[in-house]
Amino acid sequence: MGVSCVYTYPVPEGRSGSQVVDVLHKQIETMGGTKMGNFHVDCENYQSVMLNPAKTLQILHSSEYPASCFAILDSGITLVADTLFDGLMSNLKNYYQARKQNKMEFKGQRFQLADFVIKIGSVSLAGSFKGILVEVEYCPSVVASECWNLLKELLHSLIGNIAESPPPSLKVKMDETYTPAMTMAQYLDHFNNFRKAAAMSQPPR
Repeated sequence: MGVSCVYTYPVPEGRSGSQVVDVLHKQIETMGGTKMGNFHVDCENYQSVMLNPAKTLQILHSSEYPASCFAILDSGITLVADTLFDGLMSNLKNYYQARKQNKMEFKGQRFQLADFVIKIGSVSLAGSFKGILVEVEYCPSVVASECWNLLKELLHSLIGNIAESPPPSLKVKMDETYTPAMTMAQYLDHFNNFRKAAAMSQPPR
């Protein structure tokens, strides 16, 4: 486990998401990256039943941590538990209920490039394509401030000035020991943005 940065990569008008992902994959291979299999991240959205105003609980899973699940509250408090927590949520349905058609998924290809692991793939909401995410992890370090310049250099060569500064949730923790929960927090920021964009694009009822 190293330090990761996650960014949204824009899809140019007239191009499909799969076309853009293919271009990025070829770019990594040109840089010397090798394919290391697939990955998957998902996020389910639960809403409180009895609280007013309602509270949200997000449950995230990652193929990088198959024995864990990450529960993140509105406040940002994160609980890392084993996957039995998913079964616990079904027993709490009188308190928290899953929001239908609101599951986010991020799937794609994993690459190794020297000391970096790069993940590029498509994000979908209830099966519908919503965008592209790029994650770059620098494996030898566990403190973001010590390796940000290396991450930024690789990110610039891959996605340009989109990576001009660290992701917002990481920026306030640059000197802390990095944990998998920090990666999940970055994913959640992007998933929430995709959900908001999808909600705004729906015609008024």
